[in-house]
Amino acid sequence: MPGVTHDDAPLLADLMPWSVAPPRLGRAWPAAPDPASLKARWDALLKAAGADRETLFEPTRSRTPYTAVGQLPGRSGGTEPLVRASGPCPEPVRVLMAPFDEQWLLPDNRLIDAARPELWRVADERQIFAVETGAAAGAGEPALLATSLPPFPRPGRIRPLYRRPGAREPNLAPGLPEYLAARLGHRPDPVDVLAWALAAARPGPDGLAVPLTADAGRWARGVEAGRRALWLMRRDGERPRLPGGRRPYVRAPLPARPLALRYDRDEETLHLDGGRISPVPAAAWDFTVGSVRVLEQWFTARTAEGEPGTLSALRPAAWPQTWTSELLELITVLALLGEVRAGGEAAAPEAGDAVTAADLRAAGVLPVPEAARRPASVLGLAEEGPGGQFTLI
Repeated sequence: MPGVTHDDAPLLADLMPWSVAPPRLGRAWPAAPDPASLKARWDALLKAAGADRETLFEPTRSRTPYTAVGQLPGRSGGTEPLVRASGPCPEPVRVLMAPFDEQWLLPDNRLIDAARPELWRVADERQIFAVETGAAAGAGEPALLATSLPPFPRPGRIRPLYRRPGAREPNLAPGLPEYLAARLGHRPDPVDVLAWALAAARPGPDGLAVPLTADAGRWARGVEAGRRALWLMRRDGERPRLPGGRRPYVRAPLPARPLALRYDRDEETLHLDGGRISPVPAAAWDFTVGSVRVLEQWFTARTAEGEPGTLSALRPAAWPQTWTSELLELITVLALLGEVRAGGEAAAPEAGDAVTAADLRAAGVLPVPEAARRPASVLGLAEEGPGGQFTLI
């Protein structure tokens, strides 16, 4: 960043102070790329009895078929130990299981080692979760992702944009919106602050740095780039499309059970065994998070066969058409994000208009009060605890 060092820039951990560790499943089978497999796995678990049910469950120190826990906030899963469970399958919900990989999950607290209830309490149609990727400095990878879905990617922290349901109480440093309003000439919307962070965040020695600017024009350009990135990452509303002639299509039908993924850079073609998709821009194929190609990780999640005799082995017998549609959209999203990231670089603050951490300390915005780093009270929500009793939190 010209004229702005990471030592000068405020940290995302101070700008969005409340964060939660990513959830930890503890076993793979409660998540899958298709909901039908999850229902088949649940049915197989409940048909088993005694030691067979325990083996299928794959117990850990945190969860066994005998563990009694409360419901996930806002969900209707059972609360009796799974060893006695006989109810219907919890309705699968969409989650972000890995970067850009939307899958389905059985939202049952008994199945998840560390579900992070505080995330589920604030998850609704207006929430946006910022997900740190743990990208290394200079890696050329996105340091921050955003999603409307409950996020599971590791290893970075998750920072909800709002501390309460209904888009109430933005998770921003107290006084930050007012300070930015005085410097920019207008009060930025919380989504604008997140959009700027998506465009500007860079790994630094002390964490994720977010250089800020007091230049209204530069701010507007960065927010515009970040808002487009936000739209692409959330994939809500109108479907993203590449320009005519650059849109990927299936050129040769995909096999029923593709086993290998290969990219031909000269022909811009993605091969799934004998199936072919093109054109696939190199920017989409080369897009990595955590030094892992997103397209390869997405494909592996849909073709890896679980160990025989386990619940993870229950999966579609053939490649569903919906996966092909999702793959075409993912290619489009990754290609367009490459262009957006270049726009974010162009909005980087200059030394003369940078808002530094020292500026925020002088204004009293930093240091952040400890209360802002803790979850907000949600005492108005009744949650069912183990065995069906209600808990007050």
